[in-house]
Amino acid sequence: MAEQEPGCLHGKKQLPAFTWEVRANDRSYHRQFKKRFAFCLSKQKYAGNAIKTAKYNVFTFLPLNLYEQFHRMANIYFVFVIFLQAFPAISTLPWYPLLFPLSCLLVIRGVRDLIDDIGRHQSDRNINSRPCEILCGKRFRWRKWRDICVGDIVRLRKESLVPADMLLLCSSEPSSLCYVETTDIDGETNLKFRQALLVTHQELVREESMAAFDGRVTCEEPNSRMHSFTGTLAWRGQTYPLDSERILLRGCRLRNTDLCYGLVIYAGFDSKIMRNCGKIKRKKTKLDRMMDRLVIIIFVVLLVMSLCLAIASGFWAKMFQEKHSYLSAFYKHTTPAQQAFFNFWGFTILLSIIIPMSMYIMFEFIYLVNSCFINWDLEMYYAAKDIPAQARSTSLNDQLGQIEYIFSDKTGTLTQNMMSFKKCCVNGAVYGTGTGHEDKHPRGSGVTWTQNVQKKSDFCDVTLLEAAQRDKDPVLREFLRLLALCHTVMVEEKGDQLVYQAASPDEEALVLAARNLGYIFLARTQDTITISELGKKRVYKVLAMLDFNSDRKRMSVLVRDPQGTIRLYTKGADTVILERLQSRGPNETFTERALDRFAEETLRTLCLACKEVSEVEYSDWSRRHREASILLQGRARELDKLYEEMEQNLQLLGATAIEDKLQDGVPETIQLLKLGNIKVWVLTGDKQETAVNIGYACKLLTDDMEILEEKEVSEILEAHWVSNNNSSGNGEAQSSSSLSQQRPKASQHKKRALIISGDFLDKILHTGEVLKEERRLWQRLPCCRAAGSELQGSLVEKAFVDLATSCQAVICCRVTPKQKALMVQLVKKHKKAITLAIGDGANDVNMIKTADIGVGINGLEGAQAVQCSDYALAQFSYLQRLLLVHGRWAYLRICKFLRCFFYKTFAGLMAQVWFAFHSGFTAQPLYEGWFLALYNIFYTAYPVLSMGLLEQDVSAKKSLEFPELYVVGQQDELFNYRVFGITLLHGVSTSLASFYIAFWAFRDHVGSKVVGDYESFAVTVATSALLSVLMEIILDTKFWTVLSFAMVAASLLLFCLFSFLTQSIGAFRIAPAIFCFPDATRNALTDPYVLLVVLLSLVVNTIPSLTIHLYHTMAGKTTIQQTRLKAKQAPEPSVELRAHVPRGSFHRRSSYAFSHQEGYAGLITRGDSLRAGAARPGLLHPEMQTRALPSPPSPSP
Repeated sequence: MAEQEPGCLHGKKQLPAFTWEVRANDRSYHRQFKKRFAFCLSKQKYAGNAIKTAKYNVFTFLPLNLYEQFHRMANIYFVFVIFLQAFPAISTLPWYPLLFPLSCLLVIRGVRDLIDDIGRHQSDRNINSRPCEILCGKRFRWRKWRDICVGDIVRLRKESLVPADMLLLCSSEPSSLCYVETTDIDGETNLKFRQALLVTHQELVREESMAAFDGRVTCEEPNSRMHSFTGTLAWRGQTYPLDSERILLRGCRLRNTDLCYGLVIYAGFDSKIMRNCGKIKRKKTKLDRMMDRLVIIIFVVLLVMSLCLAIASGFWAKMFQEKHSYLSAFYKHTTPAQQAFFNFWGFTILLSIIIPMSMYIMFEFIYLVNSCFINWDLEMYYAAKDIPAQARSTSLNDQLGQIEYIFSDKTGTLTQNMMSFKKCCVNGAVYGTGTGHEDKHPRGSGVTWTQNVQKKSDFCDVTLLEAAQRDKDPVLREFLRLLALCHTVMVEEKGDQLVYQAASPDEEALVLAARNLGYIFLARTQDTITISELGKKRVYKVLAMLDFNSDRKRMSVLVRDPQGTIRLYTKGADTVILERLQSRGPNETFTERALDRFAEETLRTLCLACKEVSEVEYSDWSRRHREASILLQGRARELDKLYEEMEQNLQLLGATAIEDKLQDGVPETIQLLKLGNIKVWVLTGDKQETAVNIGYACKLLTDDMEILEEKEVSEILEAHWVSNNNSSGNGEAQSSSSLSQQRPKASQHKKRALIISGDFLDKILHTGEVLKEERRLWQRLPCCRAAGSELQGSLVEKAFVDLATSCQAVICCRVTPKQKALMVQLVKKHKKAITLAIGDGANDVNMIKTADIGVGINGLEGAQAVQCSDYALAQFSYLQRLLLVHGRWAYLRICKFLRCFFYKTFAGLMAQVWFAFHSGFTAQPLYEGWFLALYNIFYTAYPVLSMGLLEQDVSAKKSLEFPELYVVGQQDELFNYRVFGITLLHGVSTSLASFYIAFWAFRDHVGSKVVGDYESFAVTVATSALLSVLMEIILDTKFWTVLSFAMVAASLLLFCLFSFLTQSIGAFRIAPAIFCFPDATRNALTDPYVLLVVLLSLVVNTIPSLTIHLYHTMAGKTTIQQTRLKAKQAPEPSVELRAHVPRGSFHRRSSYAFSHQEGYAGLITRGDSLRAGAARPGLLHPEMQTRALPSPPSPSP
């Protein structure tokens, strides 16, 4: 059954429907099935393997892009105005000045979308053209990924990517094991194993048998559950169960396996990784959405104004006709009502320029240039790999200054995907980095045993190396021997080098450290391990491997050494090892103190211990172990009891400390972001222990935080439900109030962190199943016994989000890609917050697409995240500059640009309304037509444009020094409805002053040149408004550059130039209807009286703004001081939930983290993972039994 859509958060979890049937080597069977997807249209039920992430094609680009663009209210508004201007009877302005800029805007945005989509087409083409081998008839032939169909058998070679979700049939490894790396899916670099069914392993040994294979797989419909698969294989009258351990997922990479064969189950968009990718959505910023609403408000106000003026014009026409009856001949074809009707549309067109098209064109230009600033920033250039920052989207820059929540992947985003052995404590002494003994070039050591290993450890401590060489300390000897013996690492010889393949990077780091100190792991068989101890080869017989799992938190190996002594070597978390020691002495106490220091340094620690086992004890234990191993029921429980019995009375050898290397600057970046009131959540597919350790390492978690885990979260949600039910019944509003009332005074300022798993999250979001499991709370709630499951699910969902957002840090472990996107969606839905998601792998794509801003890291995990992101960075630490500098500046610039643009529009053009009161409400324009056309394009645009491009309140250094400045954007302080209202009033007051001062001056007085006509009056009002606007922009600009001065000067020069050109006598003679103000500006502005009127208007308009600026300067209300004051006064989060039983602060000593996977020990002891002496015929070298195959075709560019 298809997975629920992200919006369907409350539906009950349903069992998968087993209706997906796949028949091997039978394409015709799958082609006959269709499914309906829209109305009466249908398509193939079984998708092909070609993928298409692009939005447009040649035929759909124009209609779809125009459809998307006309979702903007401004575009609809402009088309409406152009439509009105096409009617000469009501048109007061020509239509073409508005059509041209609208066309330019649509073309600019269309070209930008086209370029983005061409990139997606190229990516799709490259992926679909990758080569692969498909069984065609009785031979494997080279084809492309897009040619794969459900039911095909595909051959994969080492290092190749899996092209579709496939059932593993067999491989060249023993027992048809297959090792895969899932870096592109979940970010983990450790190898995972998959194993074919025994029947297909034994029967499908040649190409002929594969061509004859006619098995039938019945399984669940395509879904997004990455870690689960249920189905059956029916073949030769028998049915075999299938699970996720038999499936190779699309996007995995084949490692340490020469060949494998798979049956395609899900192809293309039906594959699990593609089901988790989500859809491409057009992202709009908060300011964009506000502008859409403002356009509607302004348009409604404009219509109301036009209606009022039109009604007034009707009354005025009636009065005028009655008073001046001798002019009735002029009005015999027009009634006052008709005149009012035409004037309504005339005023609508005349006032339409209040929402200028040029503002949107400048918008695009400002976004583009600010994106270039991001691309050009050398502080975000990663020289080591020659990777600059990249703004892949040019329309989201201002939203970078409003981020409230960051959702980050862990592996490859916060960390480098590298483990490094840093320190160890042995027999009461600490060695390693920071102890004073390290030296990368120890003198006179004469070590030669490290030359035959491909990968080398960077750990080297002279004192420890010399002590190991002397071989006098038995505890150190056993410590190093344990590192070389107690693991599940596989070794392979390539030429004269050893290549280690580890199930976890931790194990590889420990084995490499032992090798560096002279204890080299050389080989293993099913029951032996061979190591070299200081140059002497020794073979140990493996008697038992006590496997690791997350409950035991340890693993052990029971070996017999060459002298016949039986020894148990154990490594694991300090909390489980220390309580199993035989005795505690000074060394144990010292080791515990060393573990505390390692934990403070956020290193991943393991304790190492051993003991000698007698023959009698081993014989008895071995017998019981064999009996437990063949139990059909309770096998795991009985084995755990035996393991527990053996792992007692241990002797502590020491402790190791491994660093999971963070990317440079991660802790500092997170601290800065926290100071900027940005909360960081970590969503990872990794284990909880590993994620928590990284949380401490990057300072996301601190020792003074109270850690809320799954049990505490259940109690908290239960307490909320009980309180809500007892106090207010049901109802969301009462629910929210009851949440805030549950906050105890004693713990109001307690720091909290939330740590949960993907499984727990899944239960919470399916109508609160976790509460039912914990205390069966649902049965006690009347609202839950009712049919309103959607309401109760929504309330649980909101309560969980309230709890999570009240915490200072949130870590979600073992989450699927879809769950990552779901967490982002929940915060957006319930908190209306601006979110940013950052990741580097294919498992982060859905999260990146869902967040308001998606950032891709150019890392080790391919380019999927970058291709779907809005911004691409090389390092997580560059996020601080992207947000705190570029984001804050972009928000500041856009807000100032909008304020100034609206102000200058209202200040210059609202005089049209005042003029209507003195022109008989006839919709007669006050200004010259050219002034109206050029006012927003040349006369006032450039100073506002320079502010939108270059404005800064503080420098980049100060922005990072005072991250509290970022809060302004989160609170929408620089542009909101209140700011817009103030700007509107300011612009209206400026227009009133400019108009009525000139009106007063021209009413009873004329100048020395007898200038008192309509044209001179219009020029005087226009000049007064223009200079007042320029002065306001000058006062509002804080960051002056040469360009800023040039823009102001250019505005004045262009005003003089175009006034001269459009008002010249020559132009009037050529086209008097178009150039109808001959010499008006020259006549007016050469009159001293008019100049004094203009000066008076300028002074009156400037004094209020100048007074306010001087007050702020004298009062010392600088940006930094204001922001710090607001940050101190900011209230704590209003919602914080509390459990019935308060939990004390989380005391953290154990920093155990071990990214091992259960099951490898069983593979080794069964011999499944060990190569036999001879390869399987027909699998390792298929070319030997068939003709040589041609080389794979190169992918299309």
